[in-house]
Amino acid sequence: MSQTNRLNTGGRIDRSRVVTFTFDGKSYSGFAGDTLASALLANGVRLVGRSFKYHRPRGIVTAGAEEPNALIQLGVGARTEPNTRATQIEIYDGLVSESQNRWPSLTFDIGAINSLIHRFIPAGFYYKTFMWPAKAWLFYEKFIRNAAGLGKGPTAPDPDRYDKLYHTCDVLVVGAGPAGLAAALAAGRTGARVVLADEQSELGGSLLSESSATVNGQAASAWIADALRELGALHDVKLLPRTTAFAYYDHNAMSLVERLTDHLGPTDGKPRQRLWRIRAKKIILATGAIERPLVYLDNDRPGCMTVSAVRTYVNRYGVMPGRRVVLMTNNDSAYRVALDLANAGVTVPVIVDLRAEVTGPLAKAVREKGIEILAGHAIAKVHGEQGVKEVEVARLSDDGKSVTGSARRISCDCVGTSGGWQPTVHLHSQTRSKVKWDDALNGFVPGDTIPGQNFVSIGGAHGVFDLAACLTEGHVAGTTGALEAGNGGNAGSAPTADAAAEEQPQRPLWIVPGEKPVGQGGKHFIDYQNDVTAGDVMLAHREGYRSVEHLKRYTTMGMATDQGKTSNVNALAIMAGLRNVDIPSVGITTYRPPYTPVTFGVFAGRDKEDFLEPIRKTPMHVWHEDHGAKFEPVGQWHRAWYYPKPGESMHDAVNREVKAVRTSVGIVDASTLGKIDVQGPDAAWFLDMVYTNAWSKLGVGKCRYGFMCGEDGMVFDDGVTSRIAENHFHMTTTTGGAPRVMAWLEEWHQCEWPDKKVYFTSVTEQWAVIAIGGPMARKLLGEVCTDIPLDDASFPHLSFKEGTVAGVPARVFRITFTGDLSYEINVPPSYGLHVWRAFMQAGEKYGITPYGTEGLHVLRAEKGYVIVGQDTDGTVTPQDLGMDWIVSKAKPDFIGRRSMLRSDTKRPDRKHLVGLLTEDPKVVVPDGAQIVEHLKDRPPMTMLGHVTSSYWSPNMERSIAMGLVKNGRNRMGQTLYACWENNRVKMKVTEPKFFDPEGARVNG
Repeated sequence: MSQTNRLNTGGRIDRSRVVTFTFDGKSYSGFAGDTLASALLANGVRLVGRSFKYHRPRGIVTAGAEEPNALIQLGVGARTEPNTRATQIEIYDGLVSESQNRWPSLTFDIGAINSLIHRFIPAGFYYKTFMWPAKAWLFYEKFIRNAAGLGKGPTAPDPDRYDKLYHTCDVLVVGAGPAGLAAALAAGRTGARVVLADEQSELGGSLLSESSATVNGQAASAWIADALRELGALHDVKLLPRTTAFAYYDHNAMSLVERLTDHLGPTDGKPRQRLWRIRAKKIILATGAIERPLVYLDNDRPGCMTVSAVRTYVNRYGVMPGRRVVLMTNNDSAYRVALDLANAGVTVPVIVDLRAEVTGPLAKAVREKGIEILAGHAIAKVHGEQGVKEVEVARLSDDGKSVTGSARRISCDCVGTSGGWQPTVHLHSQTRSKVKWDDALNGFVPGDTIPGQNFVSIGGAHGVFDLAACLTEGHVAGTTGALEAGNGGNAGSAPTADAAAEEQPQRPLWIVPGEKPVGQGGKHFIDYQNDVTAGDVMLAHREGYRSVEHLKRYTTMGMATDQGKTSNVNALAIMAGLRNVDIPSVGITTYRPPYTPVTFGVFAGRDKEDFLEPIRKTPMHVWHEDHGAKFEPVGQWHRAWYYPKPGESMHDAVNREVKAVRTSVGIVDASTLGKIDVQGPDAAWFLDMVYTNAWSKLGVGKCRYGFMCGEDGMVFDDGVTSRIAENHFHMTTTTGGAPRVMAWLEEWHQCEWPDKKVYFTSVTEQWAVIAIGGPMARKLLGEVCTDIPLDDASFPHLSFKEGTVAGVPARVFRITFTGDLSYEINVPPSYGLHVWRAFMQAGEKYGITPYGTEGLHVLRAEKGYVIVGQDTDGTVTPQDLGMDWIVSKAKPDFIGRRSMLRSDTKRPDRKHLVGLLTEDPKVVVPDGAQIVEHLKDRPPMTMLGHVTSSYWSPNMERSIAMGLVKNGRNRMGQTLYACWENNRVKMKVTEPKFFDPEGARVNG
């Protein structure tokens, strides 16, 4: 299709560069500088989507970020992106776009049947409908999930790159319209460090849509070019077009997203977007204002637009939104647009003005163009299913609540309306600063700013719309902001413009009456995307949902992707009328970040996949790789998971590794365990406070296993701590818990006991740890270590020695996590691989077998040893684990002691850790399976607990499991059921000790 609605001249597009794109599979052409919205309009495409609830045909309403209708599925494959606004998409060759929320096609959508049954799905119907019967929820959930959303998210990983950048400046100007440009120029001339950001592809704001405005005696476009040249030449000024300020945080910190290559299409290697985090001494908000559409009957037909959008498409993009455009207004904005349309050759048959009388120079100029003005009239109805065809215009009654007389039909293909302007106060509100109502403007304007945030709103964002006043206000704000930041240079003179023609007051008419009363035929839409109507607001009022937040949630008003930018004030005003109060009494919804949707990718930046967080590898990692290990992430560490031989499954490999440890000797890389060096005269006292058991009397050269609990008495972490010297301890923690424990120790020391002389140093990376275990472990160690006596009397369980292993200085700890005779050898990391290889070489005659974390888990589960974070969940005490012995009865105090004395913590029917054996020994129950006492045909069933650890034990030749079960220790021998998906398995409650319950193997 040719560009049938493209004007022959005009606009800021580059007509020498033709751009080809597709929409719903059909190819179209536009020009460089077009948005997808302007290009579609140029090609005569008015129907671009369907509404969320009723699937009504929808067209383009606005020309900016406030667009509620033209939401597009952009791109294909991994780069597809839903709910992008056609008004902000810059076209490029090869762009692929689709409409959303329709099936089987945009022109014929089965979902439109919802319009026929609209009486059965009013506002809030889901709160009333999906309540009963409970059995129907299986259908409800499927229906709701299928109906939710508009576009479709990508299913493949995002292939694009994203950047992050931190920046500081003296003055940050948000918005590059006339006020913002004037502010940046003034501040930049003083020598201040200035950032000027605007979400549009070009800087200039509303001036880009002007046809006749002049600044400093020249055309607005020429002044913009001069201003940008001057700003670009200033060393400390940074210009950021295509950059949206979406969040304003405390202490003048602002987040912005810059679209670097979105307008170029997919680019390999180049970043797509950049996240800016800027902290400024002064922030100037020149974010402009948003035009409100009028609420009239069937105002959602494709072709119904705001007046400002009509002007933008004509003047900036050289596009006719329609060939015959009817304008309806309650203020003078439409008259300037009518003149622009007439000058561009577009027919404006009539301006429908809600005000009873229309006078002044603008009205005179319009009449001189031959355009009829119908004062005191309103559009009573819009005709045209998938696009405006004609309107009915009738006279308003004196009170504006109805239309009178016979309606006049006027043929047209576009309706532009203006209900006034609402300053863009979103960023202002994000600071928690208040807004106030302006009766003359009929909108909310910025109120007092919250202390601690140094910013000011100017221009349209401040409710000032006269061009000359905007320029002056911007110059003053820029000069003042630079001065406050310590820059006293010459700001130059303020730009000047001719004074605007005097305007008549608006006539606020929040519902334009139609041929039928509201709710009794046709619809007056407020929130286009979510299909919220004036009738819905009235229903909310009748049912008692009159608070602004209740109104929002009951009707979903303002909850669409545009966050109510075009709808909120209209809805609040209608509710105020129903409540017979003024609009400020109704209140205003809270504006929260982001101002417009932001892609997740820009938050992640380059921190994804292997760059999501640091990958930590042990000194022996290369050996594990060379010998075919499979790895699993444990915290930031990549630990060997298991070592499959050719043809072995994971199950086979783990069984082989576990059997080898029990029958001969196994070796495991334990370097990832957290290690903290604790020193100082008060070290023992401090350990007494953070552990549940006693440490003051632990002998030098001895080790002890301990639990740390939170203040709530729940298990926090565990590990073995050894006394190296009188005032020196070596603490180990879980791999994933090391940073948390280190922070925990420092917090208690610095905040609660700063007088204690104790010092903590993380030494996790300072020691490579090799653990050997099994019946042959002592013999193997004796071959590579000759200066440490290894007999039980000299080197008993839970002690440590210092000596040399494989010729390397080492600390050797006799501790176990498998229940077998075991030793943990700590050597400097540079020697870790050497010592590992020495053990592997010396252990060949014993059939030494490396094993990974999965085998380690099976071995510890056979003995009933717990893993904190797997067999505990933050609600478990040591007593719940059956480990009362680890809680000192003699110590006067420790962290969590008082909570352990609470009646709830001492309840006998708490969840206890127990062993679980399946009736069929071959069935391995998955972790997380729910445990019940009595089976029913279907849920709900009373849950007693869940399975925490479950494995196949090759040494027991059966499955074993542990779980947290309510009143578990009093259920020994009882049969319970494990439930998951459609499975129901009998399990017998036992002690959580399956292999070597006497513990004899710890001595070999």
